[in-house]
Amino acid sequence: MRTEQNLTRLDRVFARLDREPERPAHLDVPKMSRHRIALFGATLAFYLAIVWLVVITSWLVRLDWLVMFFRPYQQWSGIHWFVDYYVVLGQRGPTAVMVAAWLGWRSWRQHTLRPLLTLGASLLLLNLTVGAAKLGMGRLGPHYATTIGSNEMGLGGDIFPSGHTANAVVTWGILAYLASTPRARRWLSALSAVTSLGVGLATVYLGTHWLSDVVLGWAAGLLILLALPWCEPLIARAEVAIFDLRDRWRERRDGRIPAPVPAAPVALPVPFKTAATASVASTAQDETTAAREGAPPARETAAPARSPRAPVYLAPGPHTTRSERTPVTPVGSRRPPHSDRLPRGTAASAARPLAGG
Repeated sequence: MRTEQNLTRLDRVFARLDREPERPAHLDVPKMSRHRIALFGATLAFYLAIVWLVVITSWLVRLDWLVMFFRPYQQWSGIHWFVDYYVVLGQRGPTAVMVAAWLGWRSWRQHTLRPLLTLGASLLLLNLTVGAAKLGMGRLGPHYATTIGSNEMGLGGDIFPSGHTANAVVTWGILAYLASTPRARRWLSALSAVTSLGVGLATVYLGTHWLSDVVLGWAAGLLILLALPWCEPLIARAEVAIFDLRDRWRERRDGRIPAPVPAAPVALPVPFKTAATASVASTAQDETTAAREGAPPARETAAPARSPRAPVYLAPGPHTTRSERTPVTPVGSRRPPHSDRLPRGTAASAARPLAGG
């Protein structure tokens, strides 16, 4: 009866990924070029400038109040239902599920975990940077403002920068970052820019964010996308670690015995001395000692004692190979001797009568 191992869904996924462990050659990993570094520096300077303009309650804060008093949701109330649905494209939960499903299919087809790991790294950076900025500056939103014309900073709020806007930039921009071809990257970059721009303006329309919150959210999301090439080595190591952990888990589950430890190298054999060899060496040593002392060496008058027989497991003498042995040619005829046969060439053979004669 033939039995087959029941594979779990996780085993089937990793089996699919194991079919081609090498990443396809046409997928290039973005690097931190000079152009990207310059763009990152300019975006960071813009980010700090927006924060400074809000902190000093400049013209940007006055513009925030003018837009809030304009109340766009009342001026264009006919599109309110559409904006309520459209702003979901900036919420972290639904967008992360949609993009993760697409990138999971990409990982399945390209046989690599890089798309999903890149998405996870970008969302982690988003939560750390934007969340820290929100809690650090503590700005209140338009619906909770207390003093007209103030920047509403340090009052316990969490809307500066806009999380919806930054999340839209990162979540939809990661599709352009992971695009396989330059053409797809250009189209996806334009699509993600339009989507994130619409999400930011939708929050301003609904009155949940100041205009400066949205501008800072765009800058915060763009900084994360520009900094992702610095995370690529860590993403590659994480992918290797995940596959190694999977292999160890499989070995522990199947109860495989680990490979045996190689034995220590054997020391060189000690040369074996027979009794005859030891006797000859002792005699030579005695002669050398006697020559040094000036006395003639002692000669044994009796017949030398016969050396004991060598053990059976030692060869009695040097063993020659088959090719070095001298061939032995047999002498004489190989036929058995017969009394009625005479050697050829003798007179008796000539005098033998012919048969039938």
